Amino acid sequence: MRAVIAIDSFKGSLTSAEAGMAAADGLRRVFPEAETVIRPVADGGEGTVEALVSGLNGRLRTIEVTDPLSRRITASYGILPSNTAVIEMAAASGLPLLSEEERDPMHTTTFGTGELILDAILQGCRSFIIGIGGSATNDGGSGCLQALGFGLLDENGNQIDFGAEGLSRLESINADNIIPELRECSFRVACDVTNPLCGDNGCSAVFAPQKGADSEAVRIMDGYLRRYAEVTRKYAPDASPDAPGAGAAGGMGFALMYYLNAMLVSGADLIMSETGLEAAIETADIVITGEGCLDIQTAMGKAPVCIARTAKRYGKPVIAFCGAVSRGAELLNKSGIDAYFPVLRQVITHEQAMDRTNACNNLADTAEQVFRTIKLFSDIT
Repeated sequence: MRAVIAIDSFKGSLTSAEAGMAAADGLRRVFPEAETVIRPVADGGEGTVEALVSGLNGRLRTIEVTDPLSRRITASYGILPSNTAVIEMAAASGLPLLSEEERDPMHTTTFGTGELILDAILQGCRSFIIGIGGSATNDGGSGCLQALGFGLLDENGNQIDFGAEGLSRLESINADNIIPELRECSFRVACDVTNPLCGDNGCSAVFAPQKGADSEAVRIMDGYLRRYAEVTRKYAPDASPDAPGAGAAGGMGFALMYYLNAMLVSGADLIMSETGLEAAIETADIVITGEGCLDIQTAMGKAPVCIARTAKRYGKPVIAFCGAVSRGAELLNKSGIDAYFPVLRQVITHEQAMDRTNACNNLADTAEQVFRTIKLFSDIT
């Protein structure tokens, strides 16, 4: 048997790699001679750097950057053997970096994310994978661009202030002082959001409230971002605030597309491409996937379903493991996952369930019982 194991992290307890190894342990208790191929899984959000660095033998680099409120913090990103930098926007510009009282997208900045990109360029990276989930910002990526040397200038030729409010004074944009190596770089952005920059479905209306904005701030920031798009068109005539994904991460999608020529792609598809997962699936006998909670969100296209759909193109059976099952998980059976199994084996506390050792044992033990069943009723050997 050749089993390809690609399980997303059980957030708070197991990394993608740890979950994969636990499932492989349970499988080999039943099929000792089985070949197990473990691939890291992430969707571009939290865990993307960890998954790719651990799965592809990369390394972490930690530097000092600017947080969303302009304080100095340390943040890490990954450098893969291919010299590709893997950056999570949330590491420098993320909502978890702020207390609830500190959330204010009118003033939070993406400058720190630009500092991570800049440092990676200085380390020799020219290819980038950027996950833009979990941002605390709504500045259209303006801070990130400023960190890279773009001039986002007011009427006096000075850099505008950080945050969405700074965009109210934006008059012109130039690239006179960008780092020259930036033009040699390519960017792939893990983005499953299709919202435009402005309007009823734009980033201010849809995402800014969870970042601390009230209804009046939403209205004002939407106007600021419209102005930003108008000024951007003088720099990049093809810039469209209506482009799918332009509103991702408080408008960071817009900045990356039209200033850095980035490609916005499905996070799960990007990770599968980078890790060679599809090629591994093509020669598998069975595919094992999963994540911490299987629910209706999973069925709408998160990593396990993307993996399952890929497996079905090659006619492969797919099983999934999870910590918990919630409403809508039954839809997974129509999305390529043939069967799914929660790994909790008794009534325990949340803390016990999240304990790494317990989670590993529960996943391995459940996988063992599933493969004992497969051994009885399947021709897979």
